[in-house]
Amino acid sequence: MFWFTQGLCFLPAFLVTWSSSTFIISYIIAIYRHDVDVIFPYISDTGANPPESCIFGLMTFISACAGMATIYAMYKLVEKMSADTRVVSPCLNKTALWFGMFSCLGMCVVATFQETTVTVVHDIGALVFFLSGIAYITLQSVISYYVYPFGSSLGVCRARSGIATLAILAFFPTVICAYFVKQTTLHRDTGDKDYPFHVASAVCEWTVAFSFICFFLTYIEDFKLFTLRVTTEYDE
Repeated sequence: MFWFTQGLCFLPAFLVTWSSSTFIISYIIAIYRHDVDVIFPYISDTGANPPESCIFGLMTFISACAGMATIYAMYKLVEKMSADTRVVSPCLNKTALWFGMFSCLGMCVVATFQETTVTVVHDIGALVFFLSGIAYITLQSVISYYVYPFGSSLGVCRARSGIATLAILAFFPTVICAYFVKQTTLHRDTGDKDYPFHVASAVCEWTVAFSFICFFLTYIEDFKLFTLRVTTEYDE
């Protein structure tokens, strides 16, 4: 039996692989077409112009759907582990679920509204994605410690805490430095006054995005241990 056929580990495995490919493929195409600079464009810059915008939008939407499925599966896993032990409050588990779903909704907005066409809506979607995503991985880190040793190992708990901390620390420079970036062009000049702010903001944005990906990578071992079944009830 292949490892990715065990339990539901194919969900986070697909999410991590697909999301990484989304960022990398759109970046490569944008660089090949000279639509963005090689050094530190914003993630959304790599999906601003067609054809990469079409690929970026489609792949991001699929990532959002895979994210929703993975987040819901983790919610059900924590619910099952807490059914007898009562180690996690149902309210805390549901709160994490909703933050995760809102983050995926923000991804859908980012995928649908490109930054060069509907900038305000795109920026709101990105803010919802990052804020809700950080809240989700932070709560899941806390939940991991609550369910230990029934769930993840102590090493995984610490890894999740470290990733969540990195995402939080990188988020603030992303927003603060972006405030001082006055130019919205896809190509930047190193001589621009706001160029250092652009670089710092873009680097931190990529850091937050890949922190999310690394966080879901830690789900694989947990998802090997369980499956979900859909039951149908018919009321006559």
